[in-house]
Amino acid sequence: MAVGAAATKLHLSPAGRRPTLLHLAAVAVLCSVSYLLGIWHHGGFSAAPAAGAGSSSSAAVSIATAVSCATPTPSSSSTPLDFAAHHTAEALEEVEAAPRRRAAFEPCPAKYSEYTPCEDVERSLRFPRDRLIYRERHCPTTEAERLRCLVPAPAGYRTPFPWPTSRDVAWFANVPHKELTVEKAVQNWIRVDGDKFRFPGGGTMFPHGAGAYIDDIGKLIPLHDGSIRTALDTGCGVASWGAYLLSRNILAMSFAPRDSHEAQVQFALERGVPAMIGVLASNRLPYPARSFDMAHCSRCLIPWQVYDGLYLIEIDRILRPGGYWILSGPPINWKKHYKGWARTKADLNAEQEAIEAVAKSLCWKKLKTDGDMAIWQKPTNHIHCKVSRKVIKSPPFCSNQNPDAAWYDEMKACISPLPEASDIKEVAGGELKKWPERLTAIPPRIASGSIEGVTEEMFVQDTKLWKKRVGHYKSVITQFGQKGRYRNLLDMNAQFGGFAAALVNDPLWVMNMVPTVGNSTTLGVIYERGLIGSYQDWCEGMSTYPRTYDLIHADSVFTLYKGRCEMEDILLEMDRILRPEGTVIIRDDVDLLVKIKSIADGMRWNSQIVDHEDGPLVREKILLVVKRYWTLGDEKQ
Repeated sequence: MAVGAAATKLHLSPAGRRPTLLHLAAVAVLCSVSYLLGIWHHGGFSAAPAAGAGSSSSAAVSIATAVSCATPTPSSSSTPLDFAAHHTAEALEEVEAAPRRRAAFEPCPAKYSEYTPCEDVERSLRFPRDRLIYRERHCPTTEAERLRCLVPAPAGYRTPFPWPTSRDVAWFANVPHKELTVEKAVQNWIRVDGDKFRFPGGGTMFPHGAGAYIDDIGKLIPLHDGSIRTALDTGCGVASWGAYLLSRNILAMSFAPRDSHEAQVQFALERGVPAMIGVLASNRLPYPARSFDMAHCSRCLIPWQVYDGLYLIEIDRILRPGGYWILSGPPINWKKHYKGWARTKADLNAEQEAIEAVAKSLCWKKLKTDGDMAIWQKPTNHIHCKVSRKVIKSPPFCSNQNPDAAWYDEMKACISPLPEASDIKEVAGGELKKWPERLTAIPPRIASGSIEGVTEEMFVQDTKLWKKRVGHYKSVITQFGQKGRYRNLLDMNAQFGGFAAALVNDPLWVMNMVPTVGNSTTLGVIYERGLIGSYQDWCEGMSTYPRTYDLIHADSVFTLYKGRCEMEDILLEMDRILRPEGTVIIRDDVDLLVKIKSIADGMRWNSQIVDHEDGPLVREKILLVVKRYWTLGDEKQ
């Protein structure tokens, strides 16, 4: 009141004269003081909001304060969000029921507990079985097919064990399937132990365990010097190969179809290992060309020699120059195993000769056959390979095709040409640094100028920006910095992978998704940095099971998809793939965030808008979300 009274007196001069310049200056000073007091009152000068709480000021209050001389009206304080996990091995006591809110979205029926919209078993039966097309992505195409409900967790769901314990053990209640424990009992994949699953690390082709199997590979190719960082495991089972590579600083993308072996990929994710639902069928794998340092098949039962070697041609596309392909199991070492495989010598010999012929036609060099394992290497450039086309006519080199295009793009029986090289010793497209230097080194695709509009300076600044932003996240979410709280992370709009790079020293991994509606050329940069990811259209479901991720990061996703699909459909998909008590971080324009929050509050989410890391005057804000714990038939929670 004193400030307002002073301002009134200054405007009414004793003689009724116009205000002097001095009077106007005094008014301006008082308005500025009032404005600064308003920012201080709403936490604008604090280094960081209280842990887990964020700033209680809304964008509307900040904007109103900025354009008014009036003292800001105090806003009601909001309850700090609880980012801790409560339903763990150590803390399973009953949680006091929170006050019930009227939910805008009801729980889905129990049969949808493991619903994967684009790999739905019932929908897949409508599509051809030839070339396994029915096991590819087939998403809902009509509004009637879309689920507008919340996918429930199974009764008794618990927070997964922290890494690295989770590599070897998981809660039975989280993935209540015994099919694999019966079907793969003799192969030591998985077994039931009371209320838990145990993963001994076995596999069909590594009876002594995945660790010993990887050590055998390391005797043949350089697994320990940082030159191999990214790997692809086709037909991964429960992803034990990828799980045991992590301790060697090698990050594997594991995939398997949703098939008769229920929940292979779901088990992998429950273990804290990167994996996606996928299959080699008619479309390209959703990765750019020259992505992986190594690809692997351990009795994956993929018929590599059929369709003119089409599947090996696809592996060639996604392998970097000089990359390795490893095959163990049929038909390798068939002379020893043919009786156990219940196949004839002639059949297995013909299969091996056909695979050898395809590999030779791709200009691969066979490095070694050691016991049940064979390893080939892709050439570092195509200088000699192009010359060889005069003799080996098939497969030809592709023409007028984008080698990076891989979202519903059909596989073709042609070789994706590597970038031009001027010397036989030159690595096509540029040589990668060894890990970990390659994480922050300028990626060759940017250094060469092959990504339009992206400079080296932009990349460096982006890396610095995301270090700052992740630091801000950890200041407002105390648990973000706690080891073991988050393991599986998803970045919905990864750009150059800066978010994942800033977290590289934490015991977690990030699935970097590059939306197909944006500049999808950046996914190649992510792989050149030694990170993994995939293409994704967020108007569709993701190829993963419910409750995959502990934390989801969405930077400008809703701005990107504005007008393309319904906001609530994206939010429902985020809810499907987020674990109970999982966290969401959404960065976007304040107007969009207000709308998002109104939907989120009807989804059994607790949410709060906090200020941008640069302060309250920035229009971009951050919405922090915690998904409430609830399960099938447990409405009290």
